[in-house]
Amino acid sequence: MKKILYTKFKYVDEIIEKLAQKAEVKKAITRSNLCKFWVKVAGEKFGQNSKPYSMLKGGTMVIACKTPAVAQELMLRKTQLLVKFQPYTESLHIKIKDLKFDPKKWSED
Repeated sequence: MKKILYTKFKYVDEIIEKLAQKAEVKKAITRSNLCKFWVKVAGEKFGQNSKPYSMLKGGTMVIACKTPAVAQELMLRKTQLLVKFQPYTESLHIKIKDLKFDPKKWSED
C-alpha cells in the first residue's frame, strides 16, 4: 500500500483571493451587493413584494414582483427608484439605466 503525503496544502484565504480576482466572480459579488440595497431603495412594503431578478445588457435591471399590481405601482415610481439607486450604483461602479418589473419572474424562496 502506498503512503500518501499531504504536503501541498492550500489555505482557504489563498483560494478565496484567487477566486476574487476572476472577473466573473467580481461581477457576481457586485451584483449581489446591489441586490441587498433593493429594500432600502424600494421601501419596506415593496421590498417584501418584489426582489431583483437579473441584469440585462445595457444596464436594465429586472425586478420580480409578487403581483401585477405591485409591478404597476413600481413602474409608476421608476424614476424615483432610479434616483434612489444612484448612490449605491456609483459606489459599486455599476450603471443602471432602466428597471423592468415582471410579475412572471416571482418565486417564493
